[in-house]
Amino acid sequence: QVQLVESGGGLVQAGGSLRLSCAASGRTFSRYYVMGWFRQAPGKERELVATINSRFITNYADSVKGRFSISRDNAKSTIYLQMNSLKPEDTAVYYCNAAGYYWGQGTHVTVSS
Repeated sequence: QVQLVESGGGLVQAGGSLRLSCAASGRTFSRYYVMGWFRQAPGKERELVATINSRFITNYADSVKGRFSISRDNAKSTIYLQMNSLKPEDTAVYYCNAAGYYWGQGTHVTVSS
């Protein structure tokens, strides 16, 4: 079993920045897992934000390219999402995902205009 705990969400003004963290634990967690961030806005489906694989190759949704940056620290079993130039449309619950299967409980991000 793998447990994922997100943190770092909050309320920020448009143009501001936030850094999300996701700490992974569990005896089946592997640093070889592809890790990712997803988000779900009110009334919308969950969507991919960014992923990072074991070779630190990253992938981003077009809507966040150039503004968000995903990274991982395998020694700490933690991934991060640095979010800059935030927009009101980035408001959502952000979820951490491991291996396309395990999910965290989510952290709320609200961007005010």
